[in-house]
Parts: sequence; structure tokens; C-alpha cells
Amino acid sequence: MLWQALASVRDLGRLHDIASILVRYGFGDLVRRLGLANALERAGRALHWERAAEYAHLPPPARVRRAMEELGPTFVKLGQVLSTRVDLLEPEWIAEFAKLQDSAPAVPYEAILPQLTEDLGAPPETVFAEFDPVPVAAASIAQVYRARLKEGGEVVVKVRRPGIVPVVEADLRWMLRFAQIAESESPELKTFNPQELVRRFRHSLRDEMDFSVECRNAARIAENFAGWRDPEPGPVDGEARALPVVMIPRIHWPLSSERVCVQERVEGIPGRALAAADAAGLDRKLLARRGARAVLKMILKDGFFHADPHPGNVFYLPGNRLAFIDFGMVGRLTDERRDQLLQVLLGLVQHEPSRVAEVLLEWASGSTVDEEALVAEIEAFVERYRGVPLKQLRLGSMLSDMVAILRSHHITLPADTVMLVKAFVSLEGMGRELDPEFDMAGEAMPMLERLVRSRYAPKAIARRGWIAVRDAARLIAGLPQDLSRLLRAARRGRLEVHIDVVNLQRVANQLDRAINRLVLGVVIAALIIGSSIVMTVSGGPTWLGLPIFGLLGFLGAFAGGLWLFFSLWRSNRRDQE
Repeated sequence: MLWQALASVRDLGRLHDIASILVRYGFGDLVRRLGLANALERAGRALHWERAAEYAHLPPPARVRRAMEELGPTFVKLGQVLSTRVDLLEPEWIAEFAKLQDSAPAVPYEAILPQLTEDLGAPPETVFAEFDPVPVAAASIAQVYRARLKEGGEVVVKVRRPGIVPVVEADLRWMLRFAQIAESESPELKTFNPQELVRRFRHSLRDEMDFSVECRNAARIAENFAGWRDPEPGPVDGEARALPVVMIPRIHWPLSSERVCVQERVEGIPGRALAAADAAGLDRKLLARRGARAVLKMILKDGFFHADPHPGNVFYLPGNRLAFIDFGMVGRLTDERRDQLLQVLLGLVQHEPSRVAEVLLEWASGSTVDEEALVAEIEAFVERYRGVPLKQLRLGSMLSDMVAILRSHHITLPADTVMLVKAFVSLEGMGRELDPEFDMAGEAMPMLERLVRSRYAPKAIARRGWIAVRDAARLIAGLPQDLSRLLRAARRGRLEVHIDVVNLQRVANQLDRAINRLVLGVVIAALIIGSSIVMTVSGGPTWLGLPIFGLLGFLGAFAGGLWLFFSLWRSNRRDQE
């Protein structure tokens, strides 16, 4: 597989960089198992194995994190995504991946200017009334600049780094190949479905590099918050009371595109500057409650939420208001998933283990799991919190502990709930930074009860019933056509039954290689016999008195035999390893 991949010469240099960094951080055995060393040797690239013990004193999570930082933006993003997979990784790995910082040296303005001019349609100095060429932030994918619009108004201009797409795409191609190898060679890794993880990561990263997607995410969340008012007004003046409690920066669409995002600049106190918030007279307890209600609204009511509400993505505004920024990573929940989430949260808060176990068993429907053991463990887990006052419950910690139980049973969370758990943990952590007595469960409970009441209101039940009847009628109406197609396909001999026997795939690959070698051996034998006959025939072009066509046949047979010999030798060495 890797030898075929080397046909893409554009990725060979990147493969060498990846393998060299892995070797340097002590993952030489992984390099050999993946076949990277053999592939690079065939391509004439050497790896420096003598540095393999340079970072051997570090624990494995730290070595992987350091290697990801050196491998570049794609792997840093992968580590950040893995830090949300509490259902797959142990806490020490989650904690280490959470340290990955998406920062990089700034690209000189002269290198950014041609691309920015192309995207804006004119030099930024003419598009904006003011444009500061010194970036205020630099990350692995983008840089951010300050500017002022001609019609007035401060904005930030987020620009994608030139040349980042080819590097990321090469990394994604190699990641998918590594995942294919890992899935075929390691039964332990196969349970985590690495190919599907890489595909989802590829989709997420491509969306993050397309700033028009981020702009649309921000616009959608702003629309969801339009007209939303917090039920607790708080001690604010009349002017602030008239403003929205949650501010989402406005997108300037005429100037935004796939590589540029121009949005309203937020003038507020950064979420980590708690001393500045105190100095400004802001109510930290009210900020914590409002932030929790805003995120819970996004998750439970809208089903479209900011997936990383940590203090770096939040600003505090006058009047105890909040602003959210950076919508490159968002989560989406279907109506069905929100109902399941309601059942889990209510089961945890109200100490009803049967609710929790029922949803978890539904999530584990595609896995082989001991249902009795899982239900017993969930019941014991929920019972531990019976009698604990609501104010003392740590909802984020409870969710993390519940996911640890799933991980022990080799159950992976549905993809759309992974970021949800991370959002809850981040939200509760931010709330407790603002207010050590912050009660996440108490804030969530009223909204959960309202949503349950609305879910089972007569109007909502009637609507779901009508949808079910409509779907059933559509199914019954289409049944004759489906049966007709099935019978027509059977009569024409086109009825196919697909049976996927995974264990036979490796045998099939080995048979395929053996048949290829057998065919090559027959061709070599035919070349030798044919060339021998040609050598006895007089006439035709000669070289040193020998027929040229006969010599060419012998040379082709020699080259084919040499290739067959080395192919067999490599296979034997691989089997011995």
C-alpha cells in the first residue's frame, strides 16, 4: 500500500519529515510497523535512528504531544480534536492533548499581501480606511489583523496563511493511509475505527480552513440569539438593559470569502482577565449564570452550539453581557439526539439510572457489549450521587465519569455527542473560574424541565404523531414500487447480496500478490523462450553480432526477475519482523 502511495511524489518529502520526527521522539517501532522505513529506503531516503532515544525519558502522552507540535498544524488540530474524545482516551492523554496550543510565528505581511489583495479585489489600504499590517494574533492556519471600515466601525480581518492547503492535504492523505494500515494490522486499534476518525477529522479541518463556513456558523448563532433576553436582568442601567445579553460579532459579507473573514471587533474584557472584570465592576456570578444559560440554550434548544466555550473565546462586556468569538468548531444535534441528551441529564440530576442506562444501550447498539454489566455499573454510578444536594453536583465531572464507564466497555460515543461532553466540561470549568460556588446542575435543571414539558405538550405530541403517520403513509405508498424493482432486478439477474467477511480481506490481498507474481513469472519465462528463438533467427538489426530484439527480451526478463526476487525478499523480511 505504501509503495503504491509513493507514486505520488508530491507527498514523499512530507513522509520523510513525519517519519523523522516520529523516530526522534522514540516511535521508531511504530515507523517500522507502518512500513515507513522500508518505503523511504526504497525511495533513497535515510532515517537517523541514532536519535531515537533523545526524548525517551518523557512519558508517552508528552512525547506524542511534543511530536504533534513539531509535525505542524494538521497534527496539532488532530491533537486538539482527540482532546475531546474522552470516550476513547484515558484522562492523562486528554490532559496532555489539551496543552496543544495553536500558535505559530507570523508570516511576513509582504507574503500575505498578494493573496489578501486578490481576495479583497484591491489592496487592503484602499479597501479599508485603516489597516494595521502588524498581526494581533498568529495561528497555524490564519493570522488576524485590525482594520477600520470606510463607513466607520472597527473590524478584525482573519486571513488564511498562504500555502497552508497543500501541506494540510498531504498530511490528511498520509493520515488516512496510516489509519488503513493500523486498522488492518492491529485488532486493538480497529475497535476505535481509525479510518472513520480520520474522515471526520478531514471534514472538520476542511471546514475550519474555509472561512466562509465559519462566517455562516457565526451568522446562524447570531440569528438564534436575536431577541433572546436572560430571565434575570441583573443590576444594570437602562442603556445596557436594551442591548442583547449575548453578542455575536457581525460578519461583513461583501469582504469575506473562503480565505478571508471580516467581522466586527469585540471591545471587551478577555475571559481570562478576571481581575479586569472585577475592576470594571462586573458581577462575576451573574456572568457565570448568563454564560451557562446561553450555552445550554445553544445545546438543548437550538441544537447548534459553540463547541469550545473556554475563556479564550469569551469576552465580558459592560452591563454584565457576554460576547462569543471563533466559530470554526461548532456542534450539531438532531432532535432525536437532543431528546436522548435530555434523558441522560435528567437521569443524572434526578438520580434515575434507568433513564441513563436506556440511552447508553441505544448508543451501544452497534457494539458487542455485556448489557447486564453495563446497566449494573450505570446504576451503581448514579446511586453514588443519591442524596447529594443539587448545588454540590458537578455535572461536567459526572459526564466525564459516565464516559469513562463507556470507555471501559469499549463503547464509543456517537459523533455528534463527542463535542457536547467537551462543551459541558469547558463550560463548567469557566463558570467555576468566575464563581467558585457556580451551580451548573441548578442552572441546567429549570431549562431541562421546561424542555421536557414542551416535548410532551399536547401540541408537540400531535405534531410528532402527524409526522409518524405521514412517514408511514409514504412508506406504504412506495412499497409496491419497491417490490416491483426488487422482482425486476431478480428476473434480470441483477439482484446482489453483499456479504463482507473482514477476516478474508488479508487472505485475498495475499492471494492477489501471489497471482501477480505468478503472472510475472510466466511473462519472464515467455520472454526467455521467445528471445532464445529470436537469437537463432538470421536477419534484422544487430549489435555486436547479436540480434537486438533478442537482447531486449533477455534484458526485460532479467529486470523482471530482479524485481520478483526483491519482492519475495521483502515479503520474507516483513514476515520475519
